[in-house]
Amino acid sequence: MKFESLLEEVNGFGPFQILLILLLCGPRIVIPCHSLLTIFIGAVPPHHCDVSGLGDGGLLANLTAEQRLTAGVPRRGDGEPASCEMFAQPQFQLLSNGSARDGAALPTVRCQSGWVYDNSTFTSTLATEWDLVCDRKSLTKTTGTIFFLGLMVGAIVFGFLSDKYGRKNTILASYIISIVFGFSSAFANSFVMFAVLRFLTGFGLTGIGINSLVLTIEWVDTDHRSFIGVIGSLSWSVGNMLLAGFAYLVNDWRTLIMTVTAPLGFAVLTWWWIPESARWLLANGKVEQAQFYLDKCATFNKGQKLSTKFKLETLCDMENLEKQNKNYTYLHLIKSPKMRRLTLITGIVWFGVASTYYGISLNISGFGLNIYLTHFIYAAIEVPAKLMVYCFLNMIGRRKCQAGTLLLTGSCIAINIFLPKGLWYVRTVVAILGKGLSEAAFTTAFLYTSELYPTVVRQNGLGYTNFVSRLGVAVAPLILLLEDVWTLLPQVIICSVAVLSGLVALLLPETLGAKLPETIDEIEKPSPQECEVSSQAVDPSAVLLESKAPAESRR
Repeated sequence: MKFESLLEEVNGFGPFQILLILLLCGPRIVIPCHSLLTIFIGAVPPHHCDVSGLGDGGLLANLTAEQRLTAGVPRRGDGEPASCEMFAQPQFQLLSNGSARDGAALPTVRCQSGWVYDNSTFTSTLATEWDLVCDRKSLTKTTGTIFFLGLMVGAIVFGFLSDKYGRKNTILASYIISIVFGFSSAFANSFVMFAVLRFLTGFGLTGIGINSLVLTIEWVDTDHRSFIGVIGSLSWSVGNMLLAGFAYLVNDWRTLIMTVTAPLGFAVLTWWWIPESARWLLANGKVEQAQFYLDKCATFNKGQKLSTKFKLETLCDMENLEKQNKNYTYLHLIKSPKMRRLTLITGIVWFGVASTYYGISLNISGFGLNIYLTHFIYAAIEVPAKLMVYCFLNMIGRRKCQAGTLLLTGSCIAINIFLPKGLWYVRTVVAILGKGLSEAAFTTAFLYTSELYPTVVRQNGLGYTNFVSRLGVAVAPLILLLEDVWTLLPQVIICSVAVLSGLVALLLPETLGAKLPETIDEIEKPSPQECEVSSQAVDPSAVLLESKAPAESRR
């Protein structure tokens, strides 16, 4: 854990680190744009059966389009045309009285010649491209699920690759995969092909997220880790708000996909300036490369190279005791007792954080505004929540922040369970507060987890927790479906999950002001409290007898 002292010598937070943050925050903006892209490209605009062909050579040939719609499509209770049905035969009598409800009891059939879509909001979406409406409307939501499955698989794969081949190389692979499959999905000529390409796009984007976070955390000193974690998470909110602007300006789904993917091209060009993690290089015995990047950091921050090389060599010898000719895998997360306990607890916390955040996000009613403004407001709400949690991270610590935000989120949900429906304005405020707190819990989880796992398996740890969080994301919509069983059941479940994961978070060790662990041995060694208890439990007479025994017997 002596890397921090070396980092202080080269200035652990200076222009070098700020440039690194800027280089990595840009690509991270793309992740929320793609993660929430389905809201816009999967939108289903108002539609009705296409009856334009009813007049071809028939009695409706001389009717206007509105008259054909009246005679060919039944009306709903609100007076709008039905979306999935048409009259079995043209109903001419409706042209004379124009009553919206007169055709309610007349025989209908499913749409025979496709649909006509309202293009006033969206020029084209997945629904209009492949007629994903009526019996096929669930396929638009399926694309989001498929994308998150890609994120889930990518978290496991890139977590392993990053710890084995380094953070920098893995980030480049993530950039290339995301660009290739992101742009390819914009040219898909079938829904099946589009779904496959979305899966692969999500797979690549995961590597950008988890590697960018760890790389920035590993290059800054202890005092600025919370600042880096929060600033990095703000890129999610910025990307989320930008998505609303992009979607408003670009109404075609293919062009929108290319628009939100394009920034990764610039990221590839700037990849050459991204340094490899010196911590990872030392943990893998790559002394000369670590020396190179530390010298660059010292030159950039202080205008001079690292003063003494022997410090680095000594440090490498000490940190490399565990990692000589040894490859670390996900199995090392559960091989030893304390790592096993850490893995179990962080998994529960991440599942709770993810399922709570998305459960609330999908269940908050809108403000009666258009889809773009509503999305922007939901994204903007997260910014003050992140700034708030940044203040508390250094004041009360990571553990209390993690547990507190989850418990308060559960409290907000519980309050809304008991609030009357008539107090909609109070319910909206409480729901927004709960969403902000759930985002604060997410921000804390990323920083806290990166500080808990040692360098040799840090990416494996984040890959595992990201995988568990994607399970939570996948479960959230299923929980909301339980409202058919009991209206309040989804809220009760989400509230219970938030409270339970918050209580479990209290079992984690505090990392405020602590050095980042480098090896598994540092996790497994007894804590000062355990050592004190152990020393008090030793029999003094046994110590005396041991000291008098010959050296041969003591061996």
